[in-house]
Amino acid sequence: MCESLIVDCNVSPSPAQNSAPAVTSATTDGPLPLDAIDLRLLDELQRDASRSNQALAEAVHVSPATALRRQRRLQEAGVIERTVAVLSPEALGHGLSAVVEITLDAQGAERIVAFEARAAADAGVQQCYRTSGGPDFVLIVQVADMAAYQALAQRLFNSDANVRNVRCFFSVHRAKAGLAVSLPAPRG
Repeated sequence: MCESLIVDCNVSPSPAQNSAPAVTSATTDGPLPLDAIDLRLLDELQRDASRSNQALAEAVHVSPATALRRQRRLQEAGVIERTVAVLSPEALGHGLSAVVEITLDAQGAERIVAFEARAAADAGVQQCYRTSGGPDFVLIVQVADMAAYQALAQRLFNSDANVRNVRCFFSVHRAKAGLAVSLPAPRG
């Protein structure tokens, strides 16, 4: 499941917030104020989180201690969910990408949660979205080849009597792949 990040740029700032956009994370009790330094830090981390704290601090124009303290605060607040390495699927022999739409037969809460849990637990499913206004789920799948996709389809779609419809779109070219979040402009 996905944790939500809610950015409210229309919040009246208190003096303690220093005109920062308010961010509510899943792990905080209220808005977390983000100032221009926090936003620059987040932007730099989204570009390259592998840099040393010294290099990150230089890029943001703060001391290394400030950069580290703010990064830890953002992690503890749940704004930074995790730090990962982005691997090349093709270099690892996982060259088949697909966008898969799933429509369930029964829409009961237990059935939806059960399918979501199975999809999220499958290593071939990179992203799983519960959607509205169309299919019930959209999956981003990354597997080695068509045989691996067929095995995934058997595990997730064919063996589940509750899956009514599957539409699969295979990628012929990846123009962009990223998870960067558009950050609000600092106020003031």
